Amino acid sequence: MSNQDSLRAPPVPPRSRRGIGWRPLVVLLLVLGGVTGNGVAWMQAWAMTHYAAAGPRTPPPEALAAPEKLWTVLTGVRVPRPENHHTPRDLGLAYSVRQIPIGGEHLEAWAVPHAQARGVVLLFPGYAASKESLLAPAAAFSGLGYATLLVDFRGAGGSSGQETTLGVREATDVAQAVAYAQRAWPGRPLVLYGSSLGSAAILRAVATAGVRPAAVILESPFDRLLDTVGNRFTALGLPAFPGAALLVFWGSVQQGANGFADNPVDDAPAVHCPTLLLHGTQDPRVTVAQNAAIFAQLGGPKELVSFPGAGHAGLIQADPRLWQDHVARFLAVVAP
Repeated sequence: MSNQDSLRAPPVPPRSRRGIGWRPLVVLLLVLGGVTGNGVAWMQAWAMTHYAAAGPRTPPPEALAAPEKLWTVLTGVRVPRPENHHTPRDLGLAYSVRQIPIGGEHLEAWAVPHAQARGVVLLFPGYAASKESLLAPAAAFSGLGYATLLVDFRGAGGSSGQETTLGVREATDVAQAVAYAQRAWPGRPLVLYGSSLGSAAILRAVATAGVRPAAVILESPFDRLLDTVGNRFTALGLPAFPGAALLVFWGSVQQGANGFADNPVDDAPAVHCPTLLLHGTQDPRVTVAQNAAIFAQLGGPKELVSFPGAGHAGLIQADPRLWQDHVARFLAVVAP
């Protein structure tokens, strides 16, 4: 071997071909998962807060089979714009249609008179429902001697718009309807009745808009928007975190309203008038504990009535006698 050969550097073996390391792969998967999760949450939030023009409504989570639940998670719920197909006349009640202006929009309401009204009950519907869902309680209030005003929130029924803010903007609708009723029936005691979302909007209106009714009847209000959205995830067999928080976040961005501050349980201490709280013991949207939290925070005289075996809202249909007995007794005290 020559001197030149001995001083030559040994050959470097060719570098073996290897894929990307596991760390970059994990980061890539996390990024893709985050983008996908946020995209699904954006779509779900949009579907929940923007009513579809027409078509069938996605059944409740409890009624869906496993493949249908998966499809719903991936494609979003379908909630058609709530419409009115029945009127008070179908129950033998005379009524007139009222328009309540609110900015560049309007609320539509049905006014059902009473010849010797003891007061006026304003009724507000739940999520994805119109004022026709209030016909049964309105007829009961009429039988108890009250004039009634059944109100469509913006986005539903005869009111303007296509969207819902799940209680934030709806509190303004409650306040505008109360102001209208005070002008239309001056000096008459006003009782506010809400079903589900309607109850949440009433609590927020009292806490933030200076609404001061003679009494309030709340049916199945949620304690926090984040909790009730989480309950829907649970019904789908999915963990509430982080999906519920993402949905509320993107819904807040889309609507320009902070859904994380949509907390009726925090509004309840501002309610100092007599309050009747009605709740079904098998409610999948609002748990017994969540309902009890609202009741504990109410600032005035209050009564809690549980409907054994009943689900979410529609409690007058679940047990007409129990509903009628407690509502009649409550109103006899607060608005004799």
